[in-house]
Amino acid sequence: MGMFLFMKNAGNKVFGIDKTYVKDSTDAATRKFELETAAAKRIAELIIELKLQVEDLNVFIDTDVAVISGLAYDQATREKVVLVVGNSNGIATVEDYMTVENEEPFAQFYTVLRGDTLRGIAKVYFGNAKNYSIIFDANKPMLNHPNKIYPGQVLRIPA
Repeated sequence: MGMFLFMKNAGNKVFGIDKTYVKDSTDAATRKFELETAAAKRIAELIIELKLQVEDLNVFIDTDVAVISGLAYDQATREKVVLVVGNSNGIATVEDYMTVENEEPFAQFYTVLRGDTLRGIAKVYFGNAKNYSIIFDANKPMLNHPNKIYPGQVLRIPA
């Protein structure tokens, strides 16, 4: 699928890992590796918690770049996994090497700006603010309420 750019300082905090994930270490390189490994593990756990269907999921983080691979059930699942990873605070780039079991059309991605609402975004993309539920549904389970979006968040806009 390719490479996707995100706002590094927006989203879920995965690098603020609690100490149970990371061993005490005096070596800076070792600590960085441990934090990145813990963050990748937490992101993979979140993808599983969200019940996104991906076989052989692998998440690897190096500094602010996340590399993902695995077999997604469909294109929507693949895009949602990219968004879960990219909408994590500290991730600026997602390199997607996932494959898809059931092909579908690609969605567009939209980066939320200050003052945006799902209704406003729906009016731009679908010509009618009442179609906000299309965007909301396309971003479940990452979104749990239509009014809880934030600047810098990237959303799926289905074809």
